[in-house]
Amino acid sequence: MNYIINKLFVLTVLMFGFIINAQQNEQPNIILIYADDLGKGLLSHYGQKIISTPHIDQLAQEGITFENAYSGMVCAPSRASLISGLRDCDPNNFQVTKAGIYSKLNSGTNTNQEIQGMIDSALTPPNKDAIFLGEVAQKQGYVTGQFGKLEWGFATSHQQMVRHGWDEYYGYLDHVRAHGFYPPFLFRNGEVEYIEGNTHADCGKTKENETPEKFKERWNMEGKTVYSQHLFMTNVLNFISKNKEKPFFLYFPTQLPHGPVSVPAVHPDFANNKQLTQIEKEYASMVKMLDDNVGQIMAHLKNLGIDENTLVIFTSDNGHEIYYAQEGRIYKPYKNVKTGERFDDLKNKFYSDLGGDVFDGNGGRAGLKRSNLQGGIVTPLIARWPKKIAKGQNSNLLVANYDFVATLADVTGYNGEIKTDGVSFYNELIGKGNTKSHDYVIYASFIGPTIITNDGWKLRTHMPKKAFELYYLPDDYREENDLSQKYPEKVKVLKNEMLKACAGDLENGVFTFGKNSIDVEKLSKIKK
Repeated sequence: MNYIINKLFVLTVLMFGFIINAQQNEQPNIILIYADDLGKGLLSHYGQKIISTPHIDQLAQEGITFENAYSGMVCAPSRASLISGLRDCDPNNFQVTKAGIYSKLNSGTNTNQEIQGMIDSALTPPNKDAIFLGEVAQKQGYVTGQFGKLEWGFATSHQQMVRHGWDEYYGYLDHVRAHGFYPPFLFRNGEVEYIEGNTHADCGKTKENETPEKFKERWNMEGKTVYSQHLFMTNVLNFISKNKEKPFFLYFPTQLPHGPVSVPAVHPDFANNKQLTQIEKEYASMVKMLDDNVGQIMAHLKNLGIDENTLVIFTSDNGHEIYYAQEGRIYKPYKNVKTGERFDDLKNKFYSDLGGDVFDGNGGRAGLKRSNLQGGIVTPLIARWPKKIAKGQNSNLLVANYDFVATLADVTGYNGEIKTDGVSFYNELIGKGNTKSHDYVIYASFIGPTIITNDGWKLRTHMPKKAFELYYLPDDYREENDLSQKYPEKVKVLKNEMLKACAGDLENGVFTFGKNSIDVEKLSKIKK
């Protein structure tokens, strides 16, 4: 009798273990590729004519394209919204630090531990019940990894990385250092890793506004041996390989194609293109490298036999930025190439034809990065997951980058409480259609907040000039026909909603590096 009972017990344990393993195997792997300053118009899937991006295009062909996706207008607050699930226009939602503090490692002024201690002491710890992007997957048994331009910054620490749910990470902890592509050191799980052959304290950062002297300096490769993106790709592929038997969440915030321009070689596609200047060829090569990296990741998944149940999401942190300015061609600060008049994001809006952008990186829209015009906040959003997503789908659902925490919770099966401004787009992702959606999304910018409704109305502010503009985007995606005088009640309603989201003050929706960024060194001294 005891023998039979023991046998039944063993069978029960084995069966239970089988069920658990089966459930774990059913969980999809998740890869989020986060491009840096990639305007929607730079992808051939969205109409780019000069740069071909076949691998990213293939993601769209084999998955779903979200045509109405928004993100923040600049790096750190946009990434903070992505990782926290909260809007960037409420100062109570998260803190952003100033960049540059890790340069003290180069001079020997402070140790790594001292710098990280200053960051941790300057920041207010998040609430215990706050949950972050990596943490959602981690709580569901996922192995989590992040590689590249880490976290939201502008400078971050190991303590933050761990709190936000990352089991493993490698890359830049400071976004100013990430403006160079040949770092003398990067960080792996809190520790400094030196890179042999890279000797420039500024990571080999190049200079904008092209001249023959800057070209010569850029291609002087002394002390520039190892390109950072190559290091990230090695780590990304290794992470996938070693975790192929487990559910994993890989967040890849690449540097590409953020400038200043720096690339090991001009891509053959552009070497003999007489339409482009030399620096435009180099910039196009950075976009091309990003696409090639996506292709390498997809090929690796297929070689490992795990691509069928891997959700791959491709998006960007903000809209397009110009890094290939050159006298007589395109100017930075931006101005009309025909009249010489500076663009002001109001009466004189940047459009590619007026500004001289040969790539039309904002896809014909007004504005660029930092602006609340469409060119600054509309971003690509493409997802592929063969097991769940039908090929060649398109969605007009209004999606915000602060929806990702809620969406990841649904993808992974997390059912704990989440404080978020976002709405999960999981059902839309898998073709069931969202029963819940945003009434509107709201974002901050350098000139003030903006609100976009799910039926296409947009109210934008220009706080320095105390201006409000109203557009109906389905008929006017270029934001050329201001309807604020025609529909004053619509302006009033949207302004009130925007005011609530900005914690009662529209000035909270004005982001500046000085006002909104914490001076880590100064504040840590005060707290001591």
